[in-house]
Amino acid sequence: MLSLFNIYKKFLIAVLVFGFVFAMPKVFALDEISEQEVMDAPLEEVNSYNNSTAYINDIEILGANIIKPEFILKKLTLKKGDLYDKDLMQQDLKTIYKLGYFTERMKAIPVKNENGTISLKIILEENIPVTDFTIEGNTVVETEELMRYLIPLKGKPQNIAAINSAMEKINECYYSKGYILSKIDTIYDDPDGTLNLSITEGKINKIMITGNEKTKEYVIERNIMTEPDTVYNENIIKQDLVRLYSTQAFKDVNRTIEVSEDDPDKFDITIELKEQRTASVSVGGGLDSATGAFGSVGISDNNFRGKNQRVSLTGLVGSGILMSDSSIKDHMNYQAELSFFEPHFLNADNSLMSKLYFRDLGSYHIPLAIERRIGFESTLAHRLKINQKLATTLTAGIEQIHLSEGDPTRINNLYSSHGISISERANQLSDGLFFKLAPGLSYDSRDSVVNPRNGALFSARYEENFGLDGFEKTNGRLIGMAKKYIPVAKKSSLTFTGRGGLKVHGSEMPEIMAFRLGGPYTVRGYRVNGVGTGTSFIMGSAELATPIPFVDRLKVNFLQNLRMTFWVDAGKVFNPTISSTLYDRPIHAITAGVGLKLNIPGMGPLSIDYGFPLTNPGPNGSDHGYFTFGVGDMMY
Repeated sequence: MLSLFNIYKKFLIAVLVFGFVFAMPKVFALDEISEQEVMDAPLEEVNSYNNSTAYINDIEILGANIIKPEFILKKLTLKKGDLYDKDLMQQDLKTIYKLGYFTERMKAIPVKNENGTISLKIILEENIPVTDFTIEGNTVVETEELMRYLIPLKGKPQNIAAINSAMEKINECYYSKGYILSKIDTIYDDPDGTLNLSITEGKINKIMITGNEKTKEYVIERNIMTEPDTVYNENIIKQDLVRLYSTQAFKDVNRTIEVSEDDPDKFDITIELKEQRTASVSVGGGLDSATGAFGSVGISDNNFRGKNQRVSLTGLVGSGILMSDSSIKDHMNYQAELSFFEPHFLNADNSLMSKLYFRDLGSYHIPLAIERRIGFESTLAHRLKINQKLATTLTAGIEQIHLSEGDPTRINNLYSSHGISISERANQLSDGLFFKLAPGLSYDSRDSVVNPRNGALFSARYEENFGLDGFEKTNGRLIGMAKKYIPVAKKSSLTFTGRGGLKVHGSEMPEIMAFRLGGPYTVRGYRVNGVGTGTSFIMGSAELATPIPFVDRLKVNFLQNLRMTFWVDAGKVFNPTISSTLYDRPIHAITAGVGLKLNIPGMGPLSIDYGFPLTNPGPNGSDHGYFTFGVGDMMY
């Protein structure tokens, strides 16, 4: 019995052991499974372990040769120490795939350790690495510049997302330079990992012009710098449209782009124009500190003979200078001018302005004298190619100046009361025939001609006046001006202006050519010449211009250009003339005031200002200041 019991006991133990062994879950050991077998196995087979009570002891990334495993581990939701979850593992595999560096052949293998934890093995296969690049079709952007966006891809597995990002940057590079029709036509890779790009830059097949009836086509074409068979550039075409619009021959300028029927890789550009009426007759009048109450008549054509030439004939009759001291003779003001402007003189970089004029008025410079001027003047302007904001000018002209006595009795009394010999009067009335030659330089970076808010304006010129009826009257003057515009808020601007003039030579320079300060164009708040006249001067201004509250919201073009101004002017003349002595002018002045300014294209600002002297205004001035009225910009 004992032996049978022992045999039965041993058999039972054997059965239990055999059952326990076959009941154990299968444990994967990577050293027993080849990588190829894992890659060939179905995903559910190698990823079938899902014990929610098993923790992840470690995670190992296999097959990542170029991309660092640390980079991949940071992207995973499952971390070391987490409970293993099959669904989360599936999401992590999708996340790895979306990185773009790996093929879809990836596996995750959970391996149970003896302590009941999981060792997670993730098997990956990298894409072919990028070894080199070729770029074809680029002509306007250098290959070296485009390579900057591709080089970061080199040596890394091909990544669709990264490649697309590089392509977008290349497109943005083209667009930022104005080449908006360019595109990457094709992209493909070679078996050796070379990435090949082909670019279509968007060449122009032909340029067509429509809408011009009066304007000659060659006049339009010379304003268009864009040419057929070049790569289309939006920045250049915009400049072309601005040039056409600024000719004042058109009320609307536009362009359309269409794919060429001759070549689908090229484009046809159409410049669409709407001409405006350019000939006009004007009759007007107004009030100006320099001419008094005046009436004017004019006839002009801004597109003369359809050649974009400008011709105008104007005449003006005024009552004489207003708000001046007794130094200016009360005399009617007569002016007439015939002007001609050629915007394209010999080539596109040159323009020519010529004018013939007649003026008869009470002299601004010489007290109680009648001044008559007859002259002809031409100015050749040349825009420099090195900087389109820079231009040189050369002015040549001949002028006959005639001065006559206006009030001998008052002049005698003035000279006598100041103890000056009346013989000096002949020097004051020095006039003659002069030939002027004046080279100059200008710089203009203003954002607008009508109401500039940003940029700068600078000009300098040297004037040599040759006395043709007396060489001793020959003299030279240097004149300069600089303005800086600073934007304030949304529509306002602050302007700083500096001006100066200097007699370079000419001991017998006629007083008629002296510089003067005071009035609407120099130091406001003083009468014309109220500060003084001299052989040199310097002055500065600060002005805040702002739209009138609520008025600028009215949809009236006239009011859109209206500005309220707050300003300070300061100036001083040097080597004062006899006139300054006769009228005890202060020679220097500082003023502050307010005003209204209306900018009119082609004419400049119309202004009315009221200024208060902050310094001694002199015996002929007023402590309470003056109104001044001006047409056009300040002198000098």
